[in-house]
Amino acid sequence: MRTYLDCFPCFLKQALRAARIATDDEIKIKRVLDEVGMMLRDIPLDSTPPQSGRLIYRKVSEVTGDSDPYREIKKESTQKALSLYPYLKSRVEKANDRLLTAIRIAIAGNVIDFGAYGNFDLNREVDEVFEKDFAVFDYNKFKHGLDKAREILYIGDNAGECVFDRILIEEITKPVTYVVRDAPIINDATYEDAVQAGIDSIATIISSGTDAPGAILETCSAEFKKMYHHSNFIISKGQGNYEALSNEMGPIFFLLKIKCQVIANDIGVDEGDIVLKANGD
Repeated sequence: MRTYLDCFPCFLKQALRAARIATDDEIKIKRVLDEVGMMLRDIPLDSTPPQSGRLIYRKVSEVTGDSDPYREIKKESTQKALSLYPYLKSRVEKANDRLLTAIRIAIAGNVIDFGAYGNFDLNREVDEVFEKDFAVFDYNKFKHGLDKAREILYIGDNAGECVFDRILIEEITKPVTYVVRDAPIINDATYEDAVQAGIDSIATIISSGTDAPGAILETCSAEFKKMYHHSNFIISKGQGNYEALSNEMGPIFFLLKIKCQVIANDIGVDEGDIVLKANGD
């Protein structure tokens, strides 16, 4: 997905939020805004938002001296999600369609996003996602592809959300490789976050090799790219991975909640919608 004009004020808003979490020094926060503002003029519209996000969050870390301002928020998000795990499992176990219920739960977890959101009500999101209709619903294609797949490449998104992904992985009766970010950026999941969520007990965890807030292939490791290009079933979670991969080839299924009007317009849905989208549809 390319960058749209409405992405630019969002870049500044995200930089301000991250800087305020990293420091209460207003001089440093102002410098973050000044330097990010200067960077914006050089961002081409044909780049993906995660490419710009990677540079912007590096600048926040450079100016504030904090390479992981969201570290405590990530831990708290995972603890909160783990407290919901027994309830979520019970919903799956009572469901007529366990796989679809697990998909809904995985998408509900996508609300744990401090890039797009400052505040959200996780319990309410969980309740709402069971009632909401899908705006894009390529479920039959998903089931067909899953049946044929030898193994699954599951590209994760945010810390805390990993617990919701775990619910879905536990319903997939195939070997799963779970992909995390190589280094901290926003509240995106790293190896430690995935382990805290219990992913290591049910899947192989690997790094994408990039510190971008999305799996931008040219910035990923050779190991990840080899796995990506040889995969016949890929689950891509969240907006950042959609932004990075929506123009790529491959048997990808995008699972996300639409938290941004720009992405809503790009897909052709409304903000707040939930999506299970096959690549190219």
